[in-house]
Amino acid sequence: MIFAIILFVLLAFSLLGNFTQLIHALGSGFSRGSFRTSMGREVGPRLEECVLKDNDARSSKIAVVTVDGIITDNARDQAGNNMVDVIKAQLDRAKDDDRVKAVILKVDSPGGEVMASDEISKAIANFQTDDPVEPGKPGKRGKPVVCSMGSLAASGGYYISVPSRWIVANELTITGSIGVILHTWNYRGLMDKVGLAPVTYKSGLYKDMLSGERSTNEIPAEERVMVQGLIDETYQKFKNVVADGRKSAHEKNKTEGHALVNNWTNYADGRVLSGTQAFKYGFVDELGDFDKAVERTKEIAHIHNANLIEYRERYDISEFLRLFGQSDSTHNIKLDLGVEMPKLQAGQLYFLSPTFVN
Repeated sequence: MIFAIILFVLLAFSLLGNFTQLIHALGSGFSRGSFRTSMGREVGPRLEECVLKDNDARSSKIAVVTVDGIITDNARDQAGNNMVDVIKAQLDRAKDDDRVKAVILKVDSPGGEVMASDEISKAIANFQTDDPVEPGKPGKRGKPVVCSMGSLAASGGYYISVPSRWIVANELTITGSIGVILHTWNYRGLMDKVGLAPVTYKSGLYKDMLSGERSTNEIPAEERVMVQGLIDETYQKFKNVVADGRKSAHEKNKTEGHALVNNWTNYADGRVLSGTQAFKYGFVDELGDFDKAVERTKEIAHIHNANLIEYRERYDISEFLRLFGQSDSTHNIKLDLGVEMPKLQAGQLYFLSPTFVN
């Protein structure tokens, strides 16, 4: 009886939501002088503004965008959006709001996928540049981004931080780990022990690159060179992003910022750095906590006071009801060990610090 009542209430909310969408669609159609017979749902993250700290500032806001955990575009939330989608939507919302004067990028991440990290990094860089002016349309001006590093901002976590106008790290922040890793397994020895023999048909010599079924002496030397070349190319891109980001920030900050030391590439060999070391070598601009980042953001944005806000995803009853339509295979039991271990995919390039993975 209780379960039936709960289902009835959920059904009533669902019908009410659909009725509201219908009224909205009818109103939009009539207001434009036309009526569309098909209804569509807006794709992408639906965000609502939440106040983190109300400083009684009516005209100025600082938006906080948080990057927490493994950087990936594979995992999706219950609304079907991934991390990259949400961060891009948050930045777009902040750029559209004239009262948002700057953004604080709050990073606590060991890194993650190369593509996802690169997309977020580009989105942060584009957010700070003026949009092209189109005839008849007002152009949107870029706004500064100040990065506040938490306990961990390594590898891909630093990759997305470096386009920022200013970087604040704690003395104990673990950062750096500038490099690329490609992970795979070779299990041919185990197969030989249990009597399994692989049979492979391929169209070319290198079609089974990174396959774990081959013994190490069956891997051509040219293949190793090609894979290492791919790693080196991506690694060079990482160093270029660091060099360009820190150079651009230093040109804007002038003497107030902290420039890269001349031999900074010597410390871009995958090693992790403390916040103090990163400051010494010019990878960050200042040592401090989140409050220090807020004060620095006000100075850069030329404002005396501002409310701290963030954009959170908004869910409705349809996302909740979707859970009832999922098969049993989608409900997994998760053991919480206090740390979320990344699921590395074989053959996938990562900006990831292995110190926090193994």
